[in-house]
Parts: sequence; C-alpha cells; structure tokens
Amino acid sequence: MRFAIATVPRYQVVLNAFVEAGWEPVKIFSTNLLSTLESNSVLLDRAERLRVPIQLSKIEPRDLEALAQAGCTTLVVAGHPWRIPEWRPHLQYAVNFHPSPLPEARGPYPHCRAIRERRREWGISCHKIETSFDTGDVLAQSRFAMHANETHETLDLKIQFAMAVVALDIARDLPKHWAAAKPQQGGDYWPFDSDADRTLDFTQSVDEVMLKVRACGLLECMATVEQQKIHISRAEGWVQAHGFPPGTLVHRNGKHLVVAAADGFIALLEWSTLSLNERRVHHR
Repeated sequence: MRFAIATVPRYQVVLNAFVEAGWEPVKIFSTNLLSTLESNSVLLDRAERLRVPIQLSKIEPRDLEALAQAGCTTLVVAGHPWRIPEWRPHLQYAVNFHPSPLPEARGPYPHCRAIRERRREWGISCHKIETSFDTGDVLAQSRFAMHANETHETLDLKIQFAMAVVALDIARDLPKHWAAAKPQQGGDYWPFDSDADRTLDFTQSVDEVMLKVRACGLLECMATVEQQKIHISRAEGWVQAHGFPPGTLVHRNGKHLVVAAADGFIALLEWSTLSLNERRVHHR
C-alpha cells in the first residue's frame, strides 16, 4: 500500500515503521515551525533517500487530491501542527499517533502537564482522524510507567519508543485495526501550557520548583531574577535551611545563578534572556 506521512523529525520512527512493514511512501509533510532543538535536515535526508517529495507547509485539500491521483490510500500523522482537511473524499484511511492515552489529554502537547501532575503512567494512542482534534475511534494504545524524576526528554523518548512499536503493529494490518477501532468515551482537552504553567515560583519548595523544571526540560521554563525575565533549560536544586527571602539571588558564578527557594536553593545553570522562538528567529 502507498502512504503519505505528516510528521516532525523526532517522530519519524512512525515513518520508519511503515516502511519496514513494506509500505511505499509517496510524500512527506513536515513544518518549518520547529524550535532550535530540532532540525528538518534529518527528514530532508530521509526524503531524498526514499526519493519522495517533502512539503514544509500545511496540507491543503489539493494535496489530498494529488495523493489520491498518485495511488496513495493512507495518510499517517505524528506530531504535525496543523489541522488535516477532510480526507474521506480522497483516501481510504487517515490515522494520527497522539502522545497521550486517549480519551485523556486530547490537545497539542500534553507532555509537560503529565509530568507536573506526577502521573505514574502515561501512553500513546493511534486514532482515526476526525474534524475535531484527537476525537476519532482508537485503533491501538500503549501504556508505560513514569518514574518519580521523569523529565520532558525522558518522557518524549518513551513516547517515541511506544509510537515505533504501535506503528509497526498498525502498519502490518491496518484494515484489521481500522475495522476494530473503538469509539472514545468522555475524556478531556489539554491546551498548550500558559506562561504561568512554565514560570518558576521560588516561594514553593525545591521539590515543586524542580518538578516544573523537569516538566519543561529543554523546552525551557521561565523565571524572574532581579527583575530580569530569563528562560531556563537546565537547573538543579537542593534542600537547605536558610534565612533568605524566596527569590533572592544569593550567589553568582559566571552565568551560574543560585536563587533561594522556600526550603533550599535552585541553581540556574543554563539560561538565556531570549526564548527558544526568539533564538530561532535570530538563527535564521
């Protein structure tokens, strides 16, 4: 069977799984809306090796029509940031690999909140694509444990592992999984994190502050230190009695800053006054 995929570099494991199962790719869709943490060079190289075109813009109805004319039966989505147009007039199947155990945590990016809520278990789902985001019947799921010190990066790697396994299973017999898909019951929607969700509160305990640091990971949390807003990609903390007001900058060593929390200290080790998006613009 012939397929197209809409994905981002770190979820190309789904592309690999379908190719491994004998599917023939006809086109790759991706995006230029990537942070400085990702580069499309990997997908561009993959497309060149597979000898298929790659499109770095949203999928339009005319793209689906062109896929059908090329003999494509299936659209596979994993991490694509844009809404998929109505696909049924053109294709037999369209599935999305979503990074949560649906119907819980529909929405664009549930990773960080799952960590902040100290979940003991998480998972991924493969579902049919419908007009409303992440509401389609579920073809397959995989769940896995989360540990006490989970970070954004470890959770995303677990999601990649799970997607690879589920994608290979789906690819080996998509019609069977499609026919057996189960409707979602209930569930909820998690929007993108707000700035408040990502901002450190030094009046909290070291444990609570570091929980938010781990939840944001390399996507960066934020803090205000001496009236300067900064974006933090790496920090450490320890419990220690002190008499400083929370939020006080108590020590500086080069770019390393030590700030008082309620019951200890937070060391801000890697940070910038520019956000990831601002740095992405500067790197162009």
